[in-house]
Amino acid sequence: MIDPGVVLAWGAHDLRDLPWRRDRDPWRILVAEVMLQQTQAERVVPKWTAFLESFPTPTACAEASLGDVLRLWQGLGYPRRARNLHASAVVVAGRHGGALPDDLDALLALPGVGPYTARAVLAFAFERDVAVVDTNIARVLARAGGRRLTPSRAQAAADHLVPAGEGWLWNQVFMDLGALVCRPTPKCTSCPLRSSCAWSRSGCVDPDPAVGSAGVSTRQARFEGSDRQARGRVLKAVGDGPRPLGEFDPRIVAGLVADRLVVVSNGRLTLPM
Repeated sequence: MIDPGVVLAWGAHDLRDLPWRRDRDPWRILVAEVMLQQTQAERVVPKWTAFLESFPTPTACAEASLGDVLRLWQGLGYPRRARNLHASAVVVAGRHGGALPDDLDALLALPGVGPYTARAVLAFAFERDVAVVDTNIARVLARAGGRRLTPSRAQAAADHLVPAGEGWLWNQVFMDLGALVCRPTPKCTSCPLRSSCAWSRSGCVDPDPAVGSAGVSTRQARFEGSDRQARGRVLKAVGDGPRPLGEFDPRIVAGLVADRLVVVSNGRLTLPM
């Protein structure tokens, strides 16, 4: 059982100081949420600031080349996120007059925007009373309820908790609870829900109900020596200008071409225009 009042009393006056929390512009929130996928907040802050200095609106991003967007994305990893963000900007500029829609279905129709990101824009930009379920919130929901959750059950459980008129604050506080306390290795003695959490009351015995629950991320594969590292090196190299195709592993290049992140022309590799 999760008492929203207890959670809000715990964290409402001590939120993490993150720059996008001081913002309500839908585009700026979308950029933050896309960058935060699988990337720690402290790494996102400088990239978010630099990206928005270059592309302050969806239209500005849509008018830029994908190559320019990918250059600014360097260092964040998972460049398909940048490709999808650019594609979303093109849709917003062309179909929505340059302003992000405030409708769930319209947001879900944007390239690469899934249930979490769409609801995050509604909650954090438009201050709607909708529940977001990221990895931190999903972990709290599963442990508090003492069982693994499917995507529909996780969303339903989160939806049930949002206090009327407090959608923005509630989701931020609930997210902080998972990020700071109900971590993969939990700090149960610091948790405001320790007396009502089913898993805590059981003595935190295995299996951890968060493991395998919908929305709860797993440990990432080793980066050193991985294809992700190799792809990043190729993108960084061609970001400085065209490079001979023969410099790179054909398998890595083939994957980047398939993902539309690089272009082969006259035996040279470049970023897309």
